[in-house]
Amino acid sequence: MDTAFKGEHLVPGHLGQFFIILAFGAALLSAISYYFAATSTDKLDKSWLRLGRLGYWINTASVIGIGVCLFYIIYNHLFEYHYAYAHSSRALPVYYIISSYWEGQEGSFWLWTFWQAVLGNVLIWKAKSWEKPVMTVVSLSQVLLSSMLIGVELFGTRVGSSPFILLRDVMQGAPIFSRPDYMAYIKDGNGLNPLLQNYWMVIHPPTLFLGFASMVVPFAYAIAGLWQKKYKDWVNPAISYALFAVMVLGTGIIMGSFWAYESLNFGGFWAWDPVENASLIPWLTLIGAVHVMIVYKNTGHAYFTALFLTLISFVLVLYASFLTRSGILGETSVHSFTDAGMFWHLVADVVLFLLLAIVLIVIRWKELPISQKEEETYSREFWMFVGSVFLALSCLQLVFVTSIPVWNAMFGTKIAPPNDKVTLYNVFQGAFAVVIALFMGFTQFMKYKKTDTTRFFITSGIYLVTSLVISAIIIYITGIYKLHVVYMLLMFTATYSVMSNAKVLSDAIKGKFKLAGSAVAHIGFGLLLIGALISAGTSKVVSENTTGEQYSAEFAKANDPRENIIMYKNQPVQMGGYEVTYIGDSISLPNHYFKVDYKKRDKSGKITEEFVLKPNSQANRKMGLVSSPDTKHYLFHDLYTHVSMAPIKYDDELREESMGHEGEANDDKNYDAPVAHAVQVGDTIRFREGFMVLKALNKNAHVQDIKLSGNDVAIGADLEIVSHGKTYMAEPVYMIKGSNGYDFARKVDDVGLKLRLSQILPKEGKIEITVYQQPESKKPYIVMRAISFPYINFFWSGTIIMVIGFLMSIFRRNKELKTV
Repeated sequence: MDTAFKGEHLVPGHLGQFFIILAFGAALLSAISYYFAATSTDKLDKSWLRLGRLGYWINTASVIGIGVCLFYIIYNHLFEYHYAYAHSSRALPVYYIISSYWEGQEGSFWLWTFWQAVLGNVLIWKAKSWEKPVMTVVSLSQVLLSSMLIGVELFGTRVGSSPFILLRDVMQGAPIFSRPDYMAYIKDGNGLNPLLQNYWMVIHPPTLFLGFASMVVPFAYAIAGLWQKKYKDWVNPAISYALFAVMVLGTGIIMGSFWAYESLNFGGFWAWDPVENASLIPWLTLIGAVHVMIVYKNTGHAYFTALFLTLISFVLVLYASFLTRSGILGETSVHSFTDAGMFWHLVADVVLFLLLAIVLIVIRWKELPISQKEEETYSREFWMFVGSVFLALSCLQLVFVTSIPVWNAMFGTKIAPPNDKVTLYNVFQGAFAVVIALFMGFTQFMKYKKTDTTRFFITSGIYLVTSLVISAIIIYITGIYKLHVVYMLLMFTATYSVMSNAKVLSDAIKGKFKLAGSAVAHIGFGLLLIGALISAGTSKVVSENTTGEQYSAEFAKANDPRENIIMYKNQPVQMGGYEVTYIGDSISLPNHYFKVDYKKRDKSGKITEEFVLKPNSQANRKMGLVSSPDTKHYLFHDLYTHVSMAPIKYDDELREESMGHEGEANDDKNYDAPVAHAVQVGDTIRFREGFMVLKALNKNAHVQDIKLSGNDVAIGADLEIVSHGKTYMAEPVYMIKGSNGYDFARKVDDVGLKLRLSQILPKEGKIEITVYQQPESKKPYIVMRAISFPYINFFWSGTIIMVIGFLMSIFRRNKELKTV
């Protein structure tokens, strides 16, 4: 029984589990009530509506209750709960405790459920006549998300995974849990994955999951349109929510690329990891859906494509969740979840909403307002439609390759993922981007329904030629011509897109303001493509290793030795126009920071620029050395520095040392055999890395916490040490206390020295200085990699501009809705 265990705090867990059950039941009540409200034709529909709202409000309150209980458990380090033990530790600062909140499956599902609860309340407030059918779908989605947290077994099948399960229930049979006082032996949790200890992981997951949650809203409007036979009416309100979903999910994806750039060490901002692809896939299809919905709104064409892309976008969100959470990508992704026993639960989620969409389309097929008239070739809607098709094809390629483990599981095949997936994706997706960027450019010179072809060819031709000249200059200056031809074509079409939309923006400023949002978003996307293309395609390794040093066979498995140089402490190395020196360390648990000094000198040797970068690492027993880079940001490039090897202690050892668990020991074994030197004031002692001078003898030296009395004497040797152009001071002390002699050594870690004033030689008028030097094999060093990313700011600024464009478009669409 629970009462047999001492020190457990069971109340927050029981309360949290109660809220989970209540959230599930309330969401189910809301879905059923909204369904009857939408289908009822009598006076009961208002009662059902009130019950539906009440159920959803209870669900929202319960979801908040779940979050409060879970945060209380993690924040207060209640390690009797498996979730807190597995994902947090006492050493984590508060902001990383927040990251640990959604590191696990359960926490991220809660985050998704929370955002969907918020959006549901917005719809209750704003949806008006659409509330009943739309909220039926949203509530149904909330039922399924809530069920992911239940964590019970029904008929031998596990339903969900609860964040409130106890550690002893997960690790049943472990000997420690036979003790009633087992909590006395669990001092700390496993801690947060070092890769996630980055400030982007505080804000990236909430943004990403808000994007995932918001994808249900346009889906719900499309389903409601089919269900209620309002085939045309759903498009208008759905556009704003689709734009919001695209904006937020896109922002979340870019935040993930920031994280990869600053923490995950992909050597850049994108690596086509399957989990990255899983978030990108529904974003691509919803971007296409937004454009085709606008086409349909303006012309009445492409209804089914708009409907299909809107529906499939949410289904692909669920499929992405299946990919990342079922464990099926465990061997192909660096940051997917492991299988938590919810494989078929996740499959059922995908299948349910896919079948809902298919069944309604089949039932209503004959009534759908599908235009039989073909669009004019020289019309904006025709090419927007074609562009959306290319977005869908781009998505299809991503789905097919990312899903290779799924195909293998379904058909028993053993298809291997591509060896060079980055090149494969870059070329394929680059080719799709060429076409899409081209369409983004010339469609701006077209009108809906029909375009003046002569005017179109003249205007677009001028911008094409101008863009060709500008892009040719960029291609030559940046060296893109050395790469694949697809990259050169993409530079041309992206430049053309930016220039064409800049023309539209200038027209908008003159009075056609309603066009501003799309122009700004397209300019941002074009700049994003240009920045990604130049920075990723022409990035240069600065830390070239020409010595042939391989470091170790294990190192060479994960790193390219030719791109990593070894740096001994305080020994300058010439690297890519810089004089680079590893100058020291600092520890801020759990991170070990390395100070790397960069200098640039002119021909006369004068320093023209100097800065210090502080890349950091953790030595983790499960993951080995986990490093995060530091970056020097310039206007037109970034210099990225990352430590790939360092002889540092494990993070748990550092924590023990910080708590005083390691005693002081004689460390003479860490040095070469000592060498004694008899010297007087003014004499010089030479050592391997430099020299030292005895500047003076201090007859009033003192040692902390030791008081002198009577005939006690303490003499200090003031030594000036010069090594690699730097000067250090040290004062070893010799003390006579009572009738005994003691010496107190001083270390100069930056030079690898320990110095003792080991004897007083009064007859000779000298003293004896004993010098200990660290051997070369034990000298502090790091192996580091430095990369220059040119024009990366185009990528980041393009992202910001694109988000601003989406916001402008949302405001415009909302304004249009109010005037209808």
